[in-house]
Amino acid sequence: MRVRVMVLLGAVLLATPALAQTPAVPDAEQAAAVAVVQKAVVRALNFNQGDLEHLRGSRADFTPEGWTQFMKHLDGFLDDKGAPIYNSSFVQSGGPTIISQGDGVLQLTLTGTLKQTQKAMSTTYQIAVEVRAVGKPMKIEHLKQSICGGQTATPCR
Repeated sequence: MRVRVMVLLGAVLLATPALAQTPAVPDAEQAAAVAVVQKAVVRALNFNQGDLEHLRGSRADFTPEGWTQFMKHLDGFLDDKGAPIYNSSFVQSGGPTIISQGDGVLQLTLTGTLKQTQKAMSTTYQIAVEVRAVGKPMKIEHLKQSICGGQTATPCR
């Protein structure tokens, strides 16, 4: 008798996969954390040539290690005062893809268009931005930009 009950229960679960696989709906706190991180990424990737104060203004959105890593990425593209020598504009396309969230850690990917301009030259890329944020409030610990497409690049979804 027991075997039949288990088989029936298994059949019900297989017949109704929506019940067994319903994704968790993020609560207000989780959604707020994602929104904070999204805004911080956009703020960090949007700056103007020579505007040191704006660039430094995004430092509060990063952990100390995250800021050091982000600034290292800009190494060679800053003037002697630390201001960017080009304009950068990131426009997000679509919502974030949440990789994981919990225990004070949020990992997500944002996709969009990054336009970089210096003097009369301009380049536009489709990029994916991988982000790891930690703490409360959330601070960016890791931010990696990858060009979408190509042989070694990240595909954008």
